[in-house]
Amino acid sequence: MGLLRRRFTLGVIGLAGFFLAGGAVFAGMQWGVHATSSVEFCTSCHEMRDHNYAEYKDTIHARNAAGVKAGCSDCHVPHDPVGLTLRKIGAAKDVWSHFTGEIDTPEKFEAHRLEMAKQVWRHMKATDSAECRHCHDVRAMDPEAQGPTARKQHQKIGKDGKTCIDCHYGIAHKEPPGGLEPADVVGGS
Repeated sequence: MGLLRRRFTLGVIGLAGFFLAGGAVFAGMQWGVHATSSVEFCTSCHEMRDHNYAEYKDTIHARNAAGVKAGCSDCHVPHDPVGLTLRKIGAAKDVWSHFTGEIDTPEKFEAHRLEMAKQVWRHMKATDSAECRHCHDVRAMDPEAQGPTARKQHQKIGKDGKTCIDCHYGIAHKEPPGGLEPADVVGGS
């Protein structure tokens, strides 16, 4: 009877240890995701601070009458767990570009701006602008408060593959050179 009790006790201790370790790993991962999703983290590289953040800080997503502010991760990191994980893994390319000097001068950054924009546009088209829709709900918009062009365009959302990024590219960052639009890159109509 003593051996059975001892095995049971060791099993309970092992199981408790497993759950505690799992909880610690989960908490650490959550902290890491949160820390690497902050504007402060994103702008810790001069490429993002001097280019993207400099462009963003005076846009409607950073300053507006309502005081609602979207940070880097609100637009560039998916909000679902799988998408978020994949984006964080994919961000290794951004870190690599920083440390290898691929975009470390304004000239190099501008030379790569279109390709970086294309990556974002492809993602937005593939996800039906899910990051935009995380905050913006077309069904909640008041068409009467919109201008005639916006009212007409918003009625097209979801038709013929149209999504937010088809019209709202360049809203937080300078449009890349070359005159391309998301539809030119990802086969929109």
